[in-house]
Formats: sequence, C-alpha cells, structure tokens
Amino acid sequence: MEVPSQQARAQAVLDWVATTYPALERRIAWNQPMFTDHGTFIIAFSTAKNHLAVAPEAAAIARFSSQIAEAGYQHTKLLIRIPWNAEVDFSLLGQLIDFNIADKADCATFWRKAGKA
Repeated sequence: MEVPSQQARAQAVLDWVATTYPALERRIAWNQPMFTDHGTFIIAFSTAKNHLAVAPEAAAIARFSSQIAEAGYQHTKLLIRIPWNAEVDFSLLGQLIDFNIADKADCATFWRKAGKA
C-alpha cells in the first residue's frame, strides 16, 4: 500500500496534467488513470512500491530517451519510472504529452499502429 506522500504526489501529477491540458479526457482504463485526446491514448500513470510509472507509448519514450536519462529516470520500451524520492520533471512530462498530441493528431485508433513506434 502506498504511503500518503506517494498518493499525494501521484494526485499532484494527475492534477497537473488535467490543469495544463484541459482538452484531454481523463479516464480510468486497465485500472490506471490515463489521458486521451479524440479517443486516442496520450499518457497513463500507475504506482509501484518504489516509483510512479509513466506510460506514454514506445514512440514517445524512443523520441525522448536521452532527456529521460538526463532527468535521472530509468525506462523500458513502454514505461518511465520516476522514483518517489526524485523530483518530477514536469517539463519532460509536458514534452512527452505535447509530442503524443501532435504525433497522434490524425490517429483514429486508441494505440499507434504497429511499426509507428
């Protein structure tokens, strides 16, 4: 179970996205909060014992992998781990979201088509 500071931090990140990107739809899917734009996935969040997980799809992680590393975060192909004891790089989150909004402007599916990563 999360400690209250983790819950508060996760809520602060979700609130920041909702406030900064009011046109995005906030929803729960696959038991995690996420944001969509015209029915297409933009970014999702989940919590783990040691980190807040950020999932912006593989294309965004590939595009910003050096910035993710510079922020001090570990990542896989599909998710970024922000340790609970690290500062949240809101500028980087904004870049990931802006990229997905622009890159998926004409996307008619929830996920990118295979080969678009």
